[in-house]
Amino acid sequence: MKKNHLSYWHGTTIIGVKKNHEVVIAGDGQVSLGQTVIKGTAQKVRRLSKSGFDVIAGFAGSTADAFTLLERLEVKLEETPGQLARASVQLAKDWRTDKYLQKLEAMLLVSDGDQMLVITGVGDVLEPEHNVAAIGSGGNYALAAARGMIDGGQDAEEIARRAMAIAADICVYTNRNLTVEKISK
Repeated sequence: MKKNHLSYWHGTTIIGVKKNHEVVIAGDGQVSLGQTVIKGTAQKVRRLSKSGFDVIAGFAGSTADAFTLLERLEVKLEETPGQLARASVQLAKDWRTDKYLQKLEAMLLVSDGDQMLVITGVGDVLEPEHNVAAIGSGGNYALAAARGMIDGGQDAEEIARRAMAIAADICVYTNRNLTVEKISK
């Protein structure tokens, strides 16, 4: 029986906020194994630069699986420079149909500064409403907090940082050691 793709994504929080021609993706640094914190300073948000095309990405789920997916995304970006949506759809298609990739347990949140997309292993490539997206165990807490702040006076980074702090207060799998990447257009 295949696992429900949302039931085992715990142990991290990633948020993306798009506001005023700027996209910020922030992620916490906690790595948990069951109820034990293994590491508190992991970097789950990174910048991918291929062919002069910058993309920022955050991941939730298995670290090894996420690295495999990020490498595959980089290849897709090289094949389709400047076309994040197309590269993401191609990755999701491969992820869903390839017997090896189907076993990978991770989710990605990616942006090129124009688009922000959530990519899942069931073939979803979703562009969020309201310019906010979040994944991981504390994702819904961070999402709700950011949605409540998006129309205020804070910039994208301030919103992401405050939303992550709220998620860390609520979700035991989320800490306050953040990695933050930003793209301005």
